[in-house]
Amino acid sequence: MTIKTSLVWFRRDLRAFDHAALHHALRQSQAVHCVFIYDTAILAGLPRRDRRVDFIHASVAELAAELRQLGGDLIVLHADAAEAIARLAAALQVDAVFANHDYEPQAIARDANVAAALTDDARLWFSFKDQVIFEKDEVLALSHKPYTVYTPYKNAWLKKMRAETGCLAPFDIEPHAARLAPPRTDTPPLPTLAELGFEASNLAELAIPTGMSGASRLFEDFLPRAARYDMARDYPALKGPSYLSLHLRFGTVSLRYLVRTIVDLMERGGGGDGAPVWLAELIWRDFYAMILYQNPHVEGGAFKPAYDAIAWETGPEADAAFAAWCEGRTGYPLVDAAMAQLNQTGYMHNRLRMVTACFLIKDLGIDWRRGEAYFALHLNDFDLASNNGGWQWASSSGCDAQPYFRIFNPITQSEKFDAGGRFIRRYLPQLKALGDKEIHAPWLVPRMLLEQKNIVLGRDYPQPIVQHDEARKETLARYAVLKAVT
Repeated sequence: MTIKTSLVWFRRDLRAFDHAALHHALRQSQAVHCVFIYDTAILAGLPRRDRRVDFIHASVAELAAELRQLGGDLIVLHADAAEAIARLAAALQVDAVFANHDYEPQAIARDANVAAALTDDARLWFSFKDQVIFEKDEVLALSHKPYTVYTPYKNAWLKKMRAETGCLAPFDIEPHAARLAPPRTDTPPLPTLAELGFEASNLAELAIPTGMSGASRLFEDFLPRAARYDMARDYPALKGPSYLSLHLRFGTVSLRYLVRTIVDLMERGGGGDGAPVWLAELIWRDFYAMILYQNPHVEGGAFKPAYDAIAWETGPEADAAFAAWCEGRTGYPLVDAAMAQLNQTGYMHNRLRMVTACFLIKDLGIDWRRGEAYFALHLNDFDLASNNGGWQWASSSGCDAQPYFRIFNPITQSEKFDAGGRFIRRYLPQLKALGDKEIHAPWLVPRMLLEQKNIVLGRDYPQPIVQHDEARKETLARYAVLKAVT
C-alpha cells in the first residue's frame, strides 16, 4: 500500500531510531511529516515545576534536531491533542496518521476519537506495537486466557521470544529517511517551557540525562554492571539499577534494542546471573501493561474486587499520617529517606517503593490509591500500568501480589538493605552521627547517647507515628473482612 503523504504522531516514543510507526510510515508513504503535541489535557493537572515536562522538553528538542539531521522536521504544538491531530492532518492534507499503541484507558479512548475524526475526513489511522515486546493477548495461557501470575507469564514470554526471533528486529529509519518531508517555512519554533506555562525544575542540577543520547549513555554505563544486577539491585546505596525507567517511559530508548542487546549478551555467555534478572524486570513491564489492557478496572479499583471491601483509615488522624508519610516524617528512617529521595529527585529505588508502599498500607492502614496518586504526581518515570501494579502488589489486591499477611518490617528492611546506613545518611543528614546499628530505629537508642550526638527526638527527627507490631495486628484484623467475601 502506497500513501502519498502521512503524518507520524510522536507520544511516548521520543526517538528517531527503531521506531515502529515512523518506520511503517516511511515504508508506505511518499512524504512523511512528524508532530509532537504538548497535550493540554495532560499538562493541565501537573505542577508548574515538573521534572517530566523538563525531561520531555529537552528530549523533544533532541528529537527535532535528529529529524532535521535526517532531512525532515518536527512540528511541535501546544494544544488538545485529541482535537489538534485532525486539524493538522487537514492542514497538511495528509492521507494517513501513524502512531504507536498506548494501552492506558484514557489514551485508548483518545485514540479512538482521533481515529473517528480522521475517518470522517476520509483519512486513515494506523497504530503499531512499539513500547512492549508482546501486548494485549499475544501471550496467553493454555486455557487461551490472559495470565494473572507473573512467573508462568514470564516463562511463556521467554518461550515466545525465542520462537519468534523477529519480535526483536529493529524498525530501521535511516534507510528510508529520504521520504521525510523537508522542513516547512511556516513551522513555528519549539516552544519554551515558559510558553508552555512551566518553570525549569532541578533536572539539570540532578544531572539526569535526557533524550536519546542520555539513554544511550546510561545503557552503556549499565552493561558492564549488568552481571552484578541480581545482587546490587536491592541496595539503595549501591549503583545497581540501570536508571533507564524514565527513558523507557518516554521512549527515548527502544525496548527492543535493550532486550536484543541483553539477550545477545546472555547467548554469548556473558551477563552473569544479573542479566537474566534485569531481563525479567523488563518482562514485568510487559506483564503490567497487559494486565491494565485486559483489566481496565484496576485504574481506581482492586484487581481482586473482594479487596475493595477493606475499610481504610479515614478522617483527620489518617490525613495527618498520610501527610507525614508524604513529607518523610514517619519516624522510620528508611521510609523517610526514601520519601525524601522521591520528593527531592523524582526517583525512588525499587526496593524502597515496596517498603514505603507497604508502610503506608499496612502500618498506617491508608488506602493504597492515595499512595498510588502521590507517586503518580512525583515519580519522573510514572507509568500507570507499572505504578498501579506495584501498589496493588503491596496492598495484596493485585495479580500475583504478596499475601496480605506478609507485612514488611521497616526496621529489618533497613537493617538488611541499608545495613551501613549510607542511604539514610544521604537523605536524613540529621541522623548521620548515629552508628550503623543505631540509625535504623533512633527511638530505641538510649536518650543519653542521643544527647551526646546532639539529637533530640521530636526536635531533630520525629518519634515513630505508629508502632509496627501494633499496626501489624490492626492490619491483620482489617484484612480479615476478606474471609467473609471470598
